[in-house]
Amino acid sequence: MITPFTDAGTLDLEGARRLAERLVAGGCDGLVLNGTTGESPTTTDAEKARLVSAVREAVGDRVPLVAGVGTADTRHTIEQALAAGKAGADGVLVVTPYYSRPPQEAVEAHFRQVADASGLPLMLYDIPGRTGTRIEPDTMLRLAEHPRIVAVKDCSYDFLGTQKVLARTELAYYAGCDEHVLALYAVGAAGCVSTVANAVPGTFAAVLDAFDAGDTAHASRLQLRATALIEAMTGAGLPGTVTAKALLSELGLPAGPVRPPLLPAGRETAGGLRALYEELVSGS
Repeated sequence: MITPFTDAGTLDLEGARRLAERLVAGGCDGLVLNGTTGESPTTTDAEKARLVSAVREAVGDRVPLVAGVGTADTRHTIEQALAAGKAGADGVLVVTPYYSRPPQEAVEAHFRQVADASGLPLMLYDIPGRTGTRIEPDTMLRLAEHPRIVAVKDCSYDFLGTQKVLARTELAYYAGCDEHVLALYAVGAAGCVSTVANAVPGTFAAVLDAFDAGDTAHASRLQLRATALIEAMTGAGLPGTVTAKALLSELGLPAGPVRPPLLPAGRETAGGLRALYEELVSGS
């Protein structure tokens, strides 16, 4: 979920409640807060906790909340995980430490320390394109032995490595790249953590529901129908945060500005996103 801001750039908690209600009503059976699309690099620890509390108020116990707590510092990550639990999170999303590019032994130690300290279930976030460091499949296999490391948000773009871990562990995998939602689900993933679903939650719920019902052809059609919007929002050179906020603003939904160093999408981009959105929902 994006983190909505007011026009002045402050946290828009009422907008966050509205967005959370819309996503749950649209078919999301869980919400991830304070992730990449939620602008976690530029929100404060206090803002992160306030966002979790506000969304918890809005959705109650209807869906689980997973809070992004990953930083480049193990101590700070643990602090954020503890704060997320107090604010009402049911689990935490922990990204690989970035910039320092720790070796695999250090990556494994980082996740184990957070899992030992937090008491909450952990979803590992494997996105080497942003962090510079992969959680290698063999490291995943070892981490899967920890009782509180239960899930993975997969943005590795290593389908073979992912299948290797799926075949040998009980980790619940979630596609973190919208173009992989159906493909990963078809080989045993549990679902997706989606940027594009900020705008069209029902589309991805329908893809997974169709697959569960055995109508794989319909699931494929739905996934392919979403391709143009997926590309425009996540593969056209702008961060998903920027495109998601631009589209939600076009739809009259809470979004607000992005925080620097990000810059807002231009009017032409926003209009193009709106056109692709309309085309997708009119064909659903």
